[in-house]
Amino acid sequence: MSKKKKKKSSVKPAKKPVKKKKLKVKESKKPVEKEKETSRINKEPAKIEKAIDKISIKPEEKEKVSLGRRDMLKGLATIPVFGPFLYAFLRKKLSDDFKKKEILAELGISKKAPEVLPKTVLKKSKELVRLGIIGFGGRGEDLVRSAGFAHPDWIEGKKKQARENRLNKGLETFLNQEDLNVVLSGVCDVFDVRAERGIATSLNDIRPGGGSGLLKGAKRYINYQDMLQSNDIDAVIIATPDHWHAQMTIDAVNAGKNVYCEKCMTRTVDETFKITEAVKNSGKVFQLGHQGRQQESYIKAKQIAEKNILGKITLVETTTNRNSPNGAWVYDIHEEGSPETIDWEQFEGPAPHKVPFSLERFFRWRCWFDYGTGLSGDLLSHEYDAANQILELGIPKSVVASGGIYFFQDGRDVPDVFQAVYEYPDRDLTLIYSATLANGRHRGKIFMGHDASMEVGSQLTVMADWESTRYKEKIINKIINTSLPLFTYQSGLKGIDTVTSATERYFATRGLMYTMRGGRPVNTTHLHIKEWLDCIRNGGQPSCNIDQGFEEAITCHMATISYLEGRKVEWDPVSKKIV
Repeated sequence: MSKKKKKKSSVKPAKKPVKKKKLKVKESKKPVEKEKETSRINKEPAKIEKAIDKISIKPEEKEKVSLGRRDMLKGLATIPVFGPFLYAFLRKKLSDDFKKKEILAELGISKKAPEVLPKTVLKKSKELVRLGIIGFGGRGEDLVRSAGFAHPDWIEGKKKQARENRLNKGLETFLNQEDLNVVLSGVCDVFDVRAERGIATSLNDIRPGGGSGLLKGAKRYINYQDMLQSNDIDAVIIATPDHWHAQMTIDAVNAGKNVYCEKCMTRTVDETFKITEAVKNSGKVFQLGHQGRQQESYIKAKQIAEKNILGKITLVETTTNRNSPNGAWVYDIHEEGSPETIDWEQFEGPAPHKVPFSLERFFRWRCWFDYGTGLSGDLLSHEYDAANQILELGIPKSVVASGGIYFFQDGRDVPDVFQAVYEYPDRDLTLIYSATLANGRHRGKIFMGHDASMEVGSQLTVMADWESTRYKEKIINKIINTSLPLFTYQSGLKGIDTVTSATERYFATRGLMYTMRGGRPVNTTHLHIKEWLDCIRNGGQPSCNIDQGFEEAITCHMATISYLEGRKVEWDPVSKKIV
């Protein structure tokens, strides 16, 4: 049996020479092509070596690298069949790596995450800060959670989402937040249901640094003035409708409380001057709620602009596209909302026009100028603040705005389609804002320079312009391919899946929900509140202080006035008036 098997196996090798013969014949058909390929292979190391010469490497290291890679590539090219494919792959990778290094050397920037350093030398403080929240609606609850306190229902909801989708890290991200060493000591809301929800939140010990079981819980205040007079409150977060922002902030700083206030900072121009004067005279720490200031991609974008990588920037386009009821502020009306559970008179407060009790106006206040600031103060403000952070634009010289109520015929008086064109003649720059609440097509923030364009959101992309002067030589030499990004920066948030609505998706793409710190995802609002608390404890000014707030408010009000009056308006920096 064994002998027969040996005889059979001895026949098989005879077939191999036939295969080799066929392979040789096939190769010998194109000797000219083979010669060209060999010549190209021999020349390739020289090209790569030239590329190395352009990169700043020490001479002795350059020689080792060039010789090592050249020998390696030549060796790979001699391996039959598999060798040429591997060679081609590695050759392209090395070539791409050299191009990337040369481009980054030209730009003078790195792919590393930007260093985010506080403006003051901060130490971990054990000083407890006692917070009060005025307005515990949707945004108010978000702010309190960013400070470290979540409602039990929210915790349970996130647990369920995590069970159903292992990529959902919402609860994990919350619990991994830094313990800011605060307690929620006071809750004020004119809607009883929300006030009770705030109290329950203050007692929930499932939180960053929680587990002690020692929470005393917050006190409910019917009127915010009573909270401001309390010795148990050190600082307040104001998350009310816009028409209350100025008066509450002024009263708070006059009462010795530090303030974190949501945008838009004010509802009117006059309020903007009053709140600025009060905050500056008080010496208290004020932070406006533009959490995008903490986004890593925005910080990297500012570095790129400062290094003149885009060339002369003449046009900035910013947008808002949303296409859902929530995105257009048609929020749900709570089933327990009624004149018995809502203090309507206190809600209206400084509103210019008093009307009978209205559930629509209470829960959907952003749809009326009596309480809100429309698209300009609510959403344009985010886009402007990003551009102002990156380019330090300040208040524009003029603005022309237009739009209308074209889709949501629900009794609102704020537009659902809106455009504003801001002119900065001293910067040779125009800022355009365009918005619709009836279409969700993604459009980013784009900074257009002579040499490149930059799109900024939760990520950042820079594309060289094919008519660039600065990059002309590299484009001609094919070091830079204008169809591919010149530079990209990604915050690495692929592991997060906490977006549960169209509105959240919008804010996520704009970089207003999460960023990275130390290789892990962090809520941007949490970082913004942390910065405010750090300045309260250690001194200094936060990134969106009263001066930034003044610029934002005036800029937004200019667009609103232009829209309402149907004319071009200008800012007079001498008399400090909108004319």
